[in-house]
Amino acid sequence: MTCAVIDAYGIARFLPAALRRHGVECVHVRSATPDVHLDYRPQDFSVDLAADPDPAVTAALLRAEGVEFVVAGAESGVLLADALSSELGTPGNGMTHPAARRDKFAMVEAVAAAGIPTAASLSSADAERTVAWAAELGEPPVVLKPVASAGTDNVYFCSSAAQIREAHAAILADTDRFGLRNTTVLAQQFLDGAEHFVNTVSRDGVHHVVEIWRYNKRPAPGGRSINDFDYPLDLDDPTARRLAAYVLPVLDALEIRNGAAHTEVMLTARGPVLVECAARLGGAQLPHVISRCLGIDQVDALAQAIAAPHRVLDGTLPAARRLTTLRYVNLISPGAGVVPSGAGWDRLRALPSYLDMVLTIPEGEPVVQTLDLVTSPGYVYLSSDDPRQVAADYRRLRELELDGLYGAHAAAPAPDPAPAAAPVR
Repeated sequence: MTCAVIDAYGIARFLPAALRRHGVECVHVRSATPDVHLDYRPQDFSVDLAADPDPAVTAALLRAEGVEFVVAGAESGVLLADALSSELGTPGNGMTHPAARRDKFAMVEAVAAAGIPTAASLSSADAERTVAWAAELGEPPVVLKPVASAGTDNVYFCSSAAQIREAHAAILADTDRFGLRNTTVLAQQFLDGAEHFVNTVSRDGVHHVVEIWRYNKRPAPGGRSINDFDYPLDLDDPTARRLAAYVLPVLDALEIRNGAAHTEVMLTARGPVLVECAARLGGAQLPHVISRCLGIDQVDALAQAIAAPHRVLDGTLPAARRLTTLRYVNLISPGAGVVPSGAGWDRLRALPSYLDMVLTIPEGEPVVQTLDLVTSPGYVYLSSDDPRQVAADYRRLRELELDGLYGAHAAAPAPDPAPAAAPVR
């Protein structure tokens, strides 16, 4: 069997090896606008194609390579993967309204049309219309962001008309993570609650929940928020079950039938509400770390769903089970500085629960104050059988950052933002 991976960037760079472990060969297709911030390993492919503007031309090339399955690797490959699957007649997603899997406003409309709770939303290139909409909503703050970007790119929390105008202008003046100019702005009702993500794989419309994590975020300058740390939930936890029961109908509403999905959900006082759903693998993670701590990872689960669809259809594909306490911590630079090199990381690596680290900005390169995922220097995994050790090492990591880890200093250590009622993970 041969699978075409569209934009094997970021987390998808691990997919070719996983597919080959399960007996599937790969070819690679590069879309016109991949996310250049993400890692990519062209050496993993013997066939590496640049997509033609006409999907039929690219599909003919894939047909000649014997491709039987097409899958999106990164967000930039979602629409192209759908178009190529449709051209080839291979297992794919529904094509009633494929744009709803990329355009976040169309996404909300499709999910709401299925009777699933969503946030009040508006898509507009007119700042004054957005100001009027927010005033009518009467629930400050409101969230502004691009309609089709990824990560935490240009996400603003606005409590006044002036802030809305400023954020609206900033978004329209910028490009998204794929180098495309933002031409409209998505405004959404602020969702107060605990944010989670649910990673799934699907085959022939049957969905399998691989893992569920909780985000912890913190405010950032300029009305933004940044991801602080994440931890996995036990899938038999009542909260996890509630989130899964919400997400599976969302996948149906978006016609996600084959491949992976990464769905972000806010658990509010009125119940789960969609933040957004991406029809591809979840973002920055190390699969070998996730498998070590949870027994399986989404990359391997996707490879199995492609190679052996019966494992999804008959329910024998494994799901995550928490084998140890695990915390994924985003590195946060408090100001301008430099990414440490070599021994500069020794104090961090000496933390008793330190497991692994990924740098998204190379050692020795300058850093600015972290405002989003793009400006984060990377991430660290902390893991231990003792949850108290993980919590203590997290606090120590933040102290090291504020004490000049990047040559940037701040006045006081940041507190652990985990709510008192939440279990320490």
